[in-house]
Amino acid sequence: MTLSQQDTQTAPVVRRRTGMILTTAITPMVWGTTYVVTTELLPPGPMFAGLMRALPAGLLAILLSRTLPRGSWWWRAFVLGTLNIGIFFPMLFITAERLPGGVAATLGATQPIIVALLAVVVLSERLSLARLGWGVVGVLGVGLVVLGPGAAMDGVGVAAGLVGAASMGLGVTLTKRWGRPDGVGPMAYAGWQLAAGGLVLLVPTLLIEGVPGGIDAPAVAGYAWLGLVGGLLAYTLWFRGVRALPVAPTALLGLLSPLVAAAIGALVLGETFALPQLLGFALALTALVAGQLAGRPRP
Repeated sequence: MTLSQQDTQTAPVVRRRTGMILTTAITPMVWGTTYVVTTELLPPGPMFAGLMRALPAGLLAILLSRTLPRGSWWWRAFVLGTLNIGIFFPMLFITAERLPGGVAATLGATQPIIVALLAVVVLSERLSLARLGWGVVGVLGVGLVVLGPGAAMDGVGVAAGLVGAASMGLGVTLTKRWGRPDGVGPMAYAGWQLAAGGLVLLVPTLLIEGVPGGIDAPAVAGYAWLGLVGGLLAYTLWFRGVRALPVAPTALLGLLSPLVAAAIGALVLGETFALPQLLGFALALTALVAGQLAGRPRP
């Protein structure tokens, strides 16, 4: 086979992969809007916000798809929903309450490193030192963007941040291992996990927070954005991408979330960037792109 024939056969594969990466990247970019929506539109009650992000969207997805789990997928959907949503959301909120936002974002950015290590244990993949290294670079980049000189550490907050990152990292890795049942679309699959995670959150939310007062029209719009776009659409695209792409570089796309949050802070809230933050943006984006290329087989 000549080089031109190889290029002809490889080009469509590369285009499909690139398109899948770009589509999957929409998810962490949407997640990056969560902070500004929560702080500017919603009343106090982060656990209730997490519940509204998960349970209504999950039930809507199941209703639209008219597809319920079968057999072992009942417990698998519950496990995945608990890891990706039911545990991750409360840990995220505890981290946000006890740590400055920059520290919380940096802890969340450790997820690609955790996924790269879990892929060796759960998926029996060879450890990619290149992807592991780019994960470290990504954490450093995010840290430069979001960490301020007054960043403080709290033991409980740091532990919650790492538990949250590990929980979703394991959830993503198991999602890759178990795949998706034949004949089940990505929206139904996302709906199972959102509904399961929402049910896990339901009782603790009602016991600890209850329903917040002062839910006005902007708050309703905020909950709708978190549920329909940040929940249903985002998780549908995310699980579709996790199934089609290698899990470690897909996790690196999560670096876009704190970067988008920081960019929105500059555009909407009037925050400014200094030279170290711009350098952090460059490092994080370089790690994200390089991580997609590292370890790919060459024709």
